[in-house]
Amino acid sequence: MTTAQAGVIGLLGWRMHQLQVNQSDEFRMLAEENRISMQLIPPARGLIYDINGVALAANEPVYRITIVRENAGDVDDVLNRLAQIITLRPEDIARTKEEIARRAAFVPVTVIERISWEEVSRVQVNAPALPGISAEVGLSRVYPHGQDTAHVVGYVGPVSDYDLSLMTEPDPILQIPRFQIGKTGVENRLEAAMRGKAGTRRIEVNALGRVMRELDCQEGDSGADIQLTLDSKLQAYVEARLDGESASCVVMDCETGDLKAIGSAPSFDPNLFVRGISVADWTGLNENMYRPLAAKAFQGTYPPGSTFKAITALAAMEAGVLTPEETIYCRGYTEVSGTRFHCWRPSGHGNVNFHDSLKFSCDCYYYEAAQRVGIDAMAVMARKFGLGTRHDLPLSAVASGLAPDRQWKREVRGEDWRIGDTVNASIGQGYVLASPLQLAIMTARLASGRNIEPRMIHAIDGVVQPLIGGESLGLNENFLRRARLSMYDVVNHQRGTAYATRFDIAGQQMAGKTGTSQVRRITAEERARGVTRNEDLPWERRDHALWINYAPFDRPKYAVAVVVEHGGGGGTVAGPIGRDVTMQALAGGFPELTAYPAATRGRAEEIQNRVRALMEARDRAHQNRA
Repeated sequence: MTTAQAGVIGLLGWRMHQLQVNQSDEFRMLAEENRISMQLIPPARGLIYDINGVALAANEPVYRITIVRENAGDVDDVLNRLAQIITLRPEDIARTKEEIARRAAFVPVTVIERISWEEVSRVQVNAPALPGISAEVGLSRVYPHGQDTAHVVGYVGPVSDYDLSLMTEPDPILQIPRFQIGKTGVENRLEAAMRGKAGTRRIEVNALGRVMRELDCQEGDSGADIQLTLDSKLQAYVEARLDGESASCVVMDCETGDLKAIGSAPSFDPNLFVRGISVADWTGLNENMYRPLAAKAFQGTYPPGSTFKAITALAAMEAGVLTPEETIYCRGYTEVSGTRFHCWRPSGHGNVNFHDSLKFSCDCYYYEAAQRVGIDAMAVMARKFGLGTRHDLPLSAVASGLAPDRQWKREVRGEDWRIGDTVNASIGQGYVLASPLQLAIMTARLASGRNIEPRMIHAIDGVVQPLIGGESLGLNENFLRRARLSMYDVVNHQRGTAYATRFDIAGQQMAGKTGTSQVRRITAEERARGVTRNEDLPWERRDHALWINYAPFDRPKYAVAVVVEHGGGGGTVAGPIGRDVTMQALAGGFPELTAYPAATRGRAEEIQNRVRALMEARDRAHQNRA
């Protein structure tokens, strides 16, 4: 044997030793990769509860059929065979092929879900003829209370390419077929907490990709459970009471800032989106003139009308340019720079002080007060009461509203502020905008004198979240007390603008303020011939009806704000809704009819019967869904 041959043999021996001994673990791993598949196990999504532990968002088991392209071979042939075993619509097959083309060959794609156990059994029996096809059981979101909490809780849906494009490093579990993530509301804003972490399992597969056995399984971590401050019973009442209107209502705890109800009407069934909304359903929702998809309570902004008047007066009194006792004469209009700004009462109110101006809602009093103090001080006071500020809540597109000042108009409109702008703003018109949520916050701060901040998350996985704010607003308590007394007389004085909305529940009464905001300009010619009544106008040209109140008057517990789009008069349309919602909150259910004034009990009974019947019908639907 030559030296060269000996060298070659030695080299081969050394290499065989390397492969068989030193690198044996590595090649064993490579061999196992050929027969062992790693799969992610979707975590259970965290649940959402109301303050009393009632489930608002739950998970339900569903059966689904998936296909893996690299194991299927001829996808068209496999799908055609599957369609002979279970019902598959042409659109199901087309969607599956489209998704297969976008995904990696090893990623499972959902063909159909929410199928019956009988269909699953047929697929399993025919498994040898369906390579790449698997029947699985998973969890899907369900909303037991349907439309009652749709705008707040939101809904989930399958991960889309757009969702993935918004993420720099998408979580691998988002590749799981038909994996659901939050799209709107709390579901979206607390997605990271509720999603959980995926588990893993190792399975042994044969040459055809069929599962032979499970080798190892490591469960993931379930998502966090969320407890909201909402009271589902009060929330259901609010939605039922708003039925038939394009409206919104917010109920806030004056002591803690907890949001007890956030209603927007009309609403929609979020379960439609989870299961894949049809074209007909989507078109019906999207083209509805009353905008059921809009969360009006916190996304909508409106001129606050006369509900803003207390802000104007407080700004003037705090600045020292007006005292509570001083009277201002109202003759039915105020002339400013050659323009007449009218009071709602053409004949005027005569001499009125702060108390009477709010009780009678005299516009001219506030025209004068605003000219004295100026818009910048009014804007500062408005923000102190929560207007013109975006409040940090786990909701979709929370509106900031607008508390305008001189700088805002220069920067945004490119114009100088005018005195007429100030006069308009004094009664909550012009550029001033507020959401129902902000009006409820404003009312809670008026009632308490404290910087009450709204809170909607009570606990996350049992850990109670801290309260925010609550310190004094730092305002003259005498001025605040006079504002509250005026709001009390708005409701409880015979000449108050909302006297018909009064109630008495075991000595508990409320204080409130009406508001009507114009959406059209009333010309001099129309005033001369008589202002057209709201009911004689097309719906979209009617005034918005607004209302704020708190109760009980002597120890405030609840603040309520109501906006009825194009509803007309605040006292006649929005006020009764706010009254009924407040009574429901105080009584913990339908109050006795004796709590209403005798003259309104008949109408109150009609409303109670209608709302009770609607709530019972929805409750039956909820139970059937569960």
